[in-house]
Amino acid sequence: MTDVLRRGRASLAFSFFAQGVAFALLVTRIPAIQDRYGISDALLPAFLAAVPILAGVGSVCTEQLVKRVPPSHVLRWSQPVVLLALLGVGAGDGLWAIGLSLAAFGLAVGSLDASMNMLGVSLQHRYGRSIMLGFHAAFSLGGIVGASLAWVGAHWDLALFVSYLPVVVVLLPAAFVGSRWYVDGSGPEAEVKAQGEDGSSSGGGVGFKLLLPLCLVMAVAYIGDSTVSNWSAKYLQDVLGSSEQLATVPYNVYMVTTLIGRAVGDFGVRRFGAVMVVRAGAVVAAVGFAVVAGAPGAWVGMLGFTLLGFGLCVIVPQTFAAAGRLFPGAADAAVARLNIFNYVGFLIGSPLVGALGDAWSYRGAMLVPMVLVLVTLVYAKSFASEPSRYGDGHERPRTADVGRGSNGL
Repeated sequence: MTDVLRRGRASLAFSFFAQGVAFALLVTRIPAIQDRYGISDALLPAFLAAVPILAGVGSVCTEQLVKRVPPSHVLRWSQPVVLLALLGVGAGDGLWAIGLSLAAFGLAVGSLDASMNMLGVSLQHRYGRSIMLGFHAAFSLGGIVGASLAWVGAHWDLALFVSYLPVVVVLLPAAFVGSRWYVDGSGPEAEVKAQGEDGSSSGGGVGFKLLLPLCLVMAVAYIGDSTVSNWSAKYLQDVLGSSEQLATVPYNVYMVTTLIGRAVGDFGVRRFGAVMVVRAGAVVAAVGFAVVAGAPGAWVGMLGFTLLGFGLCVIVPQTFAAAGRLFPGAADAAVARLNIFNYVGFLIGSPLVGALGDAWSYRGAMLVPMVLVLVTLVYAKSFASEPSRYGDGHERPRTADVGRGSNGL
């Protein structure tokens, strides 16, 4: 069984890596995609918003699908669709083609994100210790690789299809081979029982009242993440007066620090517990936004974005893990519902900062995600929830500092 789990862990980490590469190749070549298809500036936001909206639909569908088939089957077939849709983005001709490719990409990404995290949560439970941050570190590494490949394509003025084809040719068969070793949890959620109206779970149901704090934390984390990805370059150049070349650095620094933080984060969870790690991450992220908002120059602003990477990187993986602990009999459903708020935060973050920046100031706009990320401190105890049996037969959450030692889950 140890070998089975190790192979399952390695194959799932590769899936996270491949998804990071594909997603970075799409979002970092948006200007080239806009030029290829002649998408106007007025129409571009509609195309960009459609992807996370459809991803949310895909996540909802996955919740229902895993009641009939294991999450590994969903992941096995959704990842190739994502890669082929990426190739379609580079090969299409006309608005109908890019619309169809992005629709397929969005729906498949929602299923892919949900099923990957379902398998990650179940594997962490089987391991009996924190490993979830490691999977998201693989995603961050894939994002760095994908962004680097996108830079090469842009630097050499390669057509999108030429840039995407080698990546798909390598990743697609590798993902198929790796999918042989995915490890499911207890299988489809046939044993999920009815849920009480008060939000408590009588067995394996998902009570939205109990899940809501984690949903809020997930949305807030992605508001912060989308703020960095969409506004760091503009902020450094327009507000802090950096050069155009230096303005490209903050997001790369953010991705690298995210990778480092996630690579070592599991050790912190095992040593200090999930609650303390999440609290520390929220505080560091808030300090990062404060430094960015008050920075007198570009290099101090860079320090702020560096802190943001270290702070935000731990929150999302631990939110998924907490959902699995909170609803052990319905972890797949909890992860699928929680995953929707990934896209909610992404949709809110960029327009929110942009609107506040135009109406007020971009320095002031950076204080809003700073305040929002501190909401995580209010709900930090949710990250230690695990079921406790009460005399009435219901399972309700109790807080315990899980994540300590080798048997934290």
